[in-house]
Amino acid sequence: MKSVLTGIRVVEQGTFITGPCAGMMLADLGADVVKVESPTGDPYRAYQGGQFSPHFQAYNRNKRSIALDLTGAADRKLFDELIASADVYIQNFRPGTAERLGAGQQRLRDFNTKLIYCSISGFGASGPYADRPSYDSVAQALSGFLSVVVDPDRPRFLGPALADAITGIYAAYGVLGALFERSRTGRGRLVEVSMLEAMAHFAVEPFAAFFALGRAPQSSDRPRLAQAYILRTADGGLIAIHLSSLEKFWDGLISALTASTIGTDERFRTRQGRIDNYEALGAALDAQFARQPLQHWVERLGANDVPFAPINRIDQVVEDAQVRHLGLVVPVEHAHGGKHAVRPAVQFDGARATQVTTAPLLDEHGADIRRALSSGTPWPLTAGETG
Repeated sequence: MKSVLTGIRVVEQGTFITGPCAGMMLADLGADVVKVESPTGDPYRAYQGGQFSPHFQAYNRNKRSIALDLTGAADRKLFDELIASADVYIQNFRPGTAERLGAGQQRLRDFNTKLIYCSISGFGASGPYADRPSYDSVAQALSGFLSVVVDPDRPRFLGPALADAITGIYAAYGVLGALFERSRTGRGRLVEVSMLEAMAHFAVEPFAAFFALGRAPQSSDRPRLAQAYILRTADGGLIAIHLSSLEKFWDGLISALTASTIGTDERFRTRQGRIDNYEALGAALDAQFARQPLQHWVERLGANDVPFAPINRIDQVVEDAQVRHLGLVVPVEHAHGGKHAVRPAVQFDGARATQVTTAPLLDEHGADIRRALSSGTPWPLTAGETG
């Protein structure tokens, strides 16, 4: 795949997920990302013991690592040399930390006026919450997002760290906008995003509903309006259906159910009736789907053009026919850990990534980077580049 960000140089000083995810998004598009770590490394390395957890691998592929102690003059000089020729710098420290390390935006942009400086925080650079620690669960809760996705009678956190990853994606989105502007003006930018702002924007639809209707949305609203159900089959499988607003999908479901009386029930005759009687319809569908195994319903729903999918485990996704057709799982080049990964989602002119490079060991590229900088190379070259 021709990398659309080839030639863009990124220094990422991120830990855990938000900063590293932003760096990974740019690296996946071809940017040369040098991850600057403390001598003890990104704490996410040791999330499950050791120095190369699966969690660290997930967000740090396609990067190089150098360990620098920014409290020392020699390493501070090397850091400055990296920044001098960088296009982008990313950090997700708590407010004030970057300045204490000599990595504040004013200092770095003073000697590199073209630098895009990306600062990621929990709650923003100022305000009553600015100094609070923030993690994924906190941002999900404060932003309102959690209120519209969990059952209030049996609240549980979602499994993946959505707020962390989504904030990283928003940060990369902001960086790309600043890079485009710089191509016209020649000037860098300070790009700021907080987890609170990212998650509130991600929940833009329930906010729009509140502003229009004057009522705070509940977690059951969207499934009810979308006529979405999760149903258990006779063999214990789970299947999701989404009828949306098109009557043809309801007609298809009734055809898939064959002899069911659901189609003649007056409560379900209209879409509004099905919305008003959402729980009753769900119970009726539960009873029907419990009579046949998962594969029966896969065949019946597919044959009648109903939007559906079995709720796959991760191991089942890897074996899925469409996932295989798309080449979504690719090998990891020079793997230190897992030998496969999910490739970048975006394709360009039909071309897609066919492999990713392993996440780096701590300071894996430190010697090469130091050698390149000491020789006067304005940016440490990646493999295959020439000066």
